[in-house]
Amino acid sequence: AVQREGFDLKEGSLRITGGSLLRASVGPKVRTWLGPVRAEVGAGYGYAQLPHFGASAEPVLSRGVRHAALVSGSLRLPLFTRLEVEARGEVPVSLAVRDSAGAKAEAKGFAAGGALLFPLTGTQRWSGTLLVDFQHVQDTVTLADGTRSEQRMRRVGAALELTWNDAPESRASEPLPPERVPAGGLSLQVLDAESGAPLAGARVVLVSGGVESAPREADAQGSLENVELPPGDVVARVSVDGYEPAEGRVTVEDGGRVALSVRARKLPPPTGGLKVTVVSAGNGVPLPGVRLTVGAVEVRTDMRGEAWVKSLPPGPVAVVAKSPGYRVAEEAAIIIAGQETVLSVPLASERKGEPATLTGQVRSARGGKPIAATLLIPQAKVKARTDAKGAFTFKVRGGTYRITISARGYLSQSKLVTLKDGEQAIFNVDLFPRQRR
Repeated sequence: AVQREGFDLKEGSLRITGGSLLRASVGPKVRTWLGPVRAEVGAGYGYAQLPHFGASAEPVLSRGVRHAALVSGSLRLPLFTRLEVEARGEVPVSLAVRDSAGAKAEAKGFAAGGALLFPLTGTQRWSGTLLVDFQHVQDTVTLADGTRSEQRMRRVGAALELTWNDAPESRASEPLPPERVPAGGLSLQVLDAESGAPLAGARVVLVSGGVESAPREADAQGSLENVELPPGDVVARVSVDGYEPAEGRVTVEDGGRVALSVRARKLPPPTGGLKVTVVSAGNGVPLPGVRLTVGAVEVRTDMRGEAWVKSLPPGPVAVVAKSPGYRVAEEAAIIIAGQETVLSVPLASERKGEPATLTGQVRSARGGKPIAATLLIPQAKVKARTDAKGAFTFKVRGGTYRITISARGYLSQSKLVTLKDGEQAIFNVDLFPRQRR
């Protein structure tokens, strides 16, 4: 840009001195758009002739020269209809300053201005704009002897601005909003079927239009909120650790919101089974029709002397076998979850004089550890020792006996036991350790 300024120094109507001053600048500018605002930042070189008059009683215009780096900026934004406003500023950073005699000097200054712009016409390549412009320029020159000259210039004018290939890039037309896809909302909650408590972390698979969605996880309240789905029937399949699979159905309408509660039942506790075979104690022949009581369940053996009981809880269970002509037998079985336990029960005939069988185990009352103990029945002149597992077995005639059980380091016990001829009885004993003194 090149600018020539006329200058007159007057006192009243008397002209003392005058002349013209030259300004020129060159440099690149960067332009960007911040929404509707156009911003420009420039940096370049500026040449300016600056006036100074010395200290003479008859001043004469002298021209100093400033070489400077120019930093400039401007903002242009729309007001209303097609009217725009522009604000701009420029600051020179002096590189070299000389007075008219070539001596070094100092200079500083700035320029600020604004304009109102009204576009008149234009095409894709060129445009014409009518503008009303205002500019304020201020410069100060300080010579080596301390003399200072200051210039302030304010300018108001109108101009026609023609630009070539300077029109802003045409903005791509805003894309049409995508066609609305019909959809509705679903809020789902997973609850315990018995207590109604929410089931946190439940995994939910939604099936809409025959298509399964990816699994979703319910929040701490067992909920899924505002799930967008196409209209139609929706199946919610729910799985929770420790619960049976569950599902619920609901119909989603376009633009509507529906709520669905799915209740899941806890899995039944794991169970085991028991197979009982009843045989004659004398010859091992299977006995059909024997009535068995297994815990709280009653069954009868089939023609092969066998009976099955299912869905028993894990742990020990008592088995009682009764059949006419045979003595009642009592046994115990251990049920294991997911497995079938096999138990054989021999039934002894009710013939008189057949000795009774007494079996059992001696254990510590603290911890259940087997104990090596001695069993004494004075009436039957029986004295027996347990094996390494604390187990014992012996036969006596039917009757009532006092049994004394003793072991080293434990308190002895005495028990009364009544046995019938041919009976098989189980007798378990827990001994308490002696207190140490």
